[in-house]
Amino acid sequence: MSTSFILNGKPSTLNADPNMPLLWAIREVAGLPGTKFGCGMALCGACTVHLDGKAVRSCVTPLSSVAGRNVTTIEGLATPPAKAVQAAWIKLQVPQCGYCQSGQIMSASALLERNPAPTDADIDSAMSGNICRCATYIRIRAAIHAAADSIKA
Repeated sequence: MSTSFILNGKPSTLNADPNMPLLWAIREVAGLPGTKFGCGMALCGACTVHLDGKAVRSCVTPLSSVAGRNVTTIEGLATPPAKAVQAAWIKLQVPQCGYCQSGQIMSASALLERNPAPTDADIDSAMSGNICRCATYIRIRAAIHAAADSIKA
């Protein structure tokens, strides 16, 4: 069975079981490996993608639920807030192992899309579902603030 949707700004049709988690459809069928598998239960945030601009966990999102909708992965992230987040991540050397970073960046950019001047509490709330085993949370928060500042400038 096929599911048609917009993937990273381009019309896409994936031939896969409609109950397949979006994560596996993106990675294995579409060939975009940037979205990571972490827990498979929507608890760690490594699999975060944007669905119609909102950060969602792709490991528990069935492929069928994205029919006709817009899905953005780390490979297609290109809005001004997203670019600001990516630049701040590099400048502040946020990643250590890097495994969770695509999910972290996806959640951070979704936050800045809806709130270009977040407080620490806003950041903590938006990022609470993203786990970093290396515990770079202080650098993550600093990078989000730096990205927000660069958008204002």
